[in-house]
Amino acid sequence: MGNTTSNHDERIAKMKFASVYPHYVTKVEKKGRTIAELHQVIEWLTGYNENKLQELIEEEVTFETFFQHASLNANAHLIKGVICGYRIEEIETPLTQQVRYLDKLVDELAKGRKMEKILRVA
Repeated sequence: MGNTTSNHDERIAKMKFASVYPHYVTKVEKKGRTIAELHQVIEWLTGYNENKLQELIEEEVTFETFFQHASLNANAHLIKGVICGYRIEEIETPLTQQVRYLDKLVDELAKGRKMEKILRVA
């Protein structure tokens, strides 16, 4: 269940972050969370602050570019579970795994999980 197809991986790589970002916002706001919290989660995972995030959205970068320039959090590997039918820790394509990390964090935020749990604070 951890293996994604090359088609699947390719589609994710070429997807624009700017096209997915509004869905993240909608998802968390619908559940009473804030954009500030969403940005905190994204910054924890990628190292991108709000200004850089805005820049990447305006540049309409693909997920490939988005994660190429990110400073992935050293604790990202602690993000586990199933998202979109795939067990995150078993996904072999690094980029696909990183995108799913982000999906999972947004999911947890929307589900009302405590911020220190989401940010994998020991």
